[in-house]
Amino acid sequence: MLIDYLPILFVFVLAAGFALAALGATHVIGPKVKSQVKLSVYESGVDPVAATHTRLNVRYFIVGLVFIIFDIEVIFLFPWALIFRDFVARSPFIFYEMVFFLAVLLVGYVYVWRKGVFEWE
Repeated sequence: MLIDYLPILFVFVLAAGFALAALGATHVIGPKVKSQVKLSVYESGVDPVAATHTRLNVRYFIVGLVFIIFDIEVIFLFPWALIFRDFVARSPFIFYEMVFFLAVLLVGYVYVWRKGVFEWE
């Protein structure tokens, strides 16, 4: 029933209202004095020694994406490992399903390895 979801809707409305109230309060109450010192660029409180807008190597992002993919793999693998002993006796499908999942990830790992993502020059 729709009435069962009313508390969830109330929590979402309350959270959105709190966020908007906090943003509005900081906009109204916060200081509005802008100076050259406040608008200057700094790195950890120190004046920058080089150009601040430099291009990063795309390999940083690719390695980050590969890390996220394998991190998500662990998120799926951990609950499976917890229920594996209880369900494998009834049906071996759960085992073959995870073997297929790991095979797909292994193919992806070999692909990025062959592409040279892990090689730094």
